[in-house]
Amino acid sequence: MQKVITDDLDALLDILPPDIRQILCEQKDLSELLEVVLDLGRPPEARFPSREPILNQKEVDEADIDYVVSRIGSFGDDNRAGIERTLHRISAIRNRKERIVGLTCRVGRAVFGTIKVIEDLVESGKSVMLLGRPGVGKTTMLREVARVLADDINKRVIIVDTSNEIAGDGDIPHPAIGHARRMQVKTPAMQHAVMIEAVENHMPEVIVIDEIGTELEAQAARTIAERGVQLVGTAHGNTLENLMLNPTLADLIGGIQSVTLGDEEARRRGTQKSILERMSPPTFDIVVEIQERDRVAIHPDVTEAVDAVLRSQSVDTEIRWLDESGEVRVEKPPADSKKAREKKASGRDRQRIFLFGVNRTRLDHLARELNLSLDIAENLKEANLFVTSKNYYRRKPQKVKDAEAANLPIYVLKSNTPLQIRQMLLSIFPLAGSGRRDSFQVALAEAEAAVEQVKNGDEGEVELSPQSAYIRRLQHLIAERNEISSSSAGRDPNRRVRIYKG
Repeated sequence: MQKVITDDLDALLDILPPDIRQILCEQKDLSELLEVVLDLGRPPEARFPSREPILNQKEVDEADIDYVVSRIGSFGDDNRAGIERTLHRISAIRNRKERIVGLTCRVGRAVFGTIKVIEDLVESGKSVMLLGRPGVGKTTMLREVARVLADDINKRVIIVDTSNEIAGDGDIPHPAIGHARRMQVKTPAMQHAVMIEAVENHMPEVIVIDEIGTELEAQAARTIAERGVQLVGTAHGNTLENLMLNPTLADLIGGIQSVTLGDEEARRRGTQKSILERMSPPTFDIVVEIQERDRVAIHPDVTEAVDAVLRSQSVDTEIRWLDESGEVRVEKPPADSKKAREKKASGRDRQRIFLFGVNRTRLDHLARELNLSLDIAENLKEANLFVTSKNYYRRKPQKVKDAEAANLPIYVLKSNTPLQIRQMLLSIFPLAGSGRRDSFQVALAEAEAAVEQVKNGDEGEVELSPQSAYIRRLQHLIAERNEISSSSAGRDPNRRVRIYKG
């Protein structure tokens, strides 16, 4: 199906002052217009995908601002207004006296055919979350989802439309949403309440929500999903990992908690004692990362994807895109990728390490905690990595000289402490072969090692690497459960946790 675009561009042009409108209409690529910017005391400006021309050398004055404001709907608490029965959005910038001193007049377009690449997912009845950077087309796709489910699948669809972004301004919704019904939201702070009201009062089979961004809205979404209603929505963030790192929205993918395992359970799992686990089933079954307007990355099973990340395993995503002929192309992960991950995680694809001046007992203990099976070489010829301590490396004994002569990579430990050895292992063995160290597990491993150092008296105080507030909270929890003191120091983005004896 070819895409059909309708933008009601004349309605937007009609609200602009005549001198600005005339120059704008002379632009050859007018059909590609994105928005018009009117700032008091500055020349008016148009924005196209590849250029931003000045529309008039005359500066915008209060009369120009008033001309536009008098021809549009009223502004809400979010400083957004629209033009009745269109999808255009006008956003205001105000001064300290609440006087409007700037306007952004954005073109709203209904694009039919945008969900072809994910149509089967939407029609499956599962809840789908759309992610992507601003301007990539999330709201446009959401609008088309509502129309297809309401008109083609004959489902009872209700749109919770906070800023009238999806169905346009005015009391009569734009035809782009088909037979879907729309509930307007008086103020953004009430979106969560309207979400619940929609379920309790109108018996929907599907609820469509744009921009879930608060904890109350995340809780409302879970309530809706638990009642068996399909959810299709967007949230702040570009990827699944963004949601996992966002404590406000993590509940959408099941929530994350730090769990301290007993010694026996940790040995059985082959993990460290402090691990991260998902708290509950995800609100959304599928996550779609919109990379470009016609290209998406899909996590078809959010439960599996989140658990894989928390276990430091690589996450398989399905890539889909539309080719030049409009056909959907699919690139699925290799069928043996899971086996390959298990092979690496079990240690069969590993470095052969030659140790010199390194505490072997401590190394083996930490390797078991990280579920690593080390391959220790007995001579330099069999090794592909030489590991030694800083003291030995400085002295340059014959073994170090032989390693350098053989061009063998050398890893130098600052000391033989558990923290340094653990960091070395995490650096040499990217967990589960993912090609990168997972931020969750590295942060927990670092905190666990620091606690061990302080408890054993190896160090009086250990300062951890800078982390986000969410991860710092988990590190504090590890210290608390081990009856060790901790505090945060520094300013973001360099704020970090200090572990010490109280």
